[in-house]
Amino acid sequence: MKPRLVALLAGALMLTVPGSASAHAVAANTPGLPGPHNAITDVPGIKVGQVQSARAPYLTGTTVIYTPTMSVTGVDQSGGAPATKETDLLDPLNSNPGVNAVMLGGSSMYGLSATDGIIRWLEERGEGVRVGSGVAPIVPAADIYDLGRGGDFKARTTPEWGYLAAQAAKEGPVRQGVVGGGTGARAGGLKGGVGTASMVLSDGTMVGAIVVVNSAGSPVDPRDCSLFAARYEVAGEFRGLETPKAKECRQEAKADAPSLNTTIAVVATNAPLEKAAAARMAGNTQDGLARAISPIHTLGDGDTIFGMSTGTGTPLRVNNPADSRRLNEIFNAATDTLTRATGHAMLNATSAGTTLSYCDRYPSACKKVQPLPQNKQGEAPEVTQASLVATAEKFRNAPAVPE
Repeated sequence: MKPRLVALLAGALMLTVPGSASAHAVAANTPGLPGPHNAITDVPGIKVGQVQSARAPYLTGTTVIYTPTMSVTGVDQSGGAPATKETDLLDPLNSNPGVNAVMLGGSSMYGLSATDGIIRWLEERGEGVRVGSGVAPIVPAADIYDLGRGGDFKARTTPEWGYLAAQAAKEGPVRQGVVGGGTGARAGGLKGGVGTASMVLSDGTMVGAIVVVNSAGSPVDPRDCSLFAARYEVAGEFRGLETPKAKECRQEAKADAPSLNTTIAVVATNAPLEKAAAARMAGNTQDGLARAISPIHTLGDGDTIFGMSTGTGTPLRVNNPADSRRLNEIFNAATDTLTRATGHAMLNATSAGTTLSYCDRYPSACKKVQPLPQNKQGEAPEVTQASLVATAEKFRNAPAVPE
């Protein structure tokens, strides 16, 4: 047996043992397997911060993907009803050099104001494009529609939420499920949420994805009620997920009507990409959503994906034939990784209010699912009245307007 195949098989076997201390040490540098945390934070140069509240009247939150060094970023928007901000800056024809962070949030168009808090946090750190005597932090954003879906219609995120999420950004494990921007998410009538995944490529390059699944379409195959994403599982990452028993599959979960949804994501790599290549990566990975959700990109969805490159050096270019092979490997892996992240979002979601999670709707499918080890679950602080008040106090320290 070839040495590389032996390594792949060994890594796969070790990944299937929940809580194995050495499993992720093997996987971390093994091409064809997830990175050490199976999260977008496996991509060097990326941190994730999330905050949320599921206490009445709230059921919403904010997720921030933060890059301490500005990262080249593109975008692809394929749904018919987006709630986005600053996406025009990411057009390859425009001069913006990169982004400091991307926000994936709840509260629909109202929640886009949470970027103001992220910008404030970045400005305090001196991060952003230099303008005059200050900086202009670049924070594109996309939000899901979660208004009135378990929380009060007017219980929305604000700039304070964005500040708290940015403040919580860190490397390492990423909390999944009903958390951050996915707190109020629904997917085809089931509880949606946040999911993430990563993959090591043949040359050691890392790709990762994080997604907020809030789709009009269903992530469930109507033929057997399995998750569409389950067929893309790598090395037992879904921790024992099975196809539901036939008796549980007699009635498929139905989506809400009228449908107002949106699935939003960031895909990232540490390979150096030009902005056009980053945009192309974002566009290609829309197919990752199409593999995991059906139907996708409806007129009631605002499906938006950001493609991010944290790499340095000579950028890979879409019009350079010498770069095509490597770009295709990156794009294809990112597409599969986004599909897998969608599966993780559904598997880790928990029921909220009257909306059942996949595991509660199809309990036989999840009967053997092992919980993530505690040190792989990640953190996401709860927003409290005290934390909002303390953050709002910081915002008051601004120059007074002259009389």
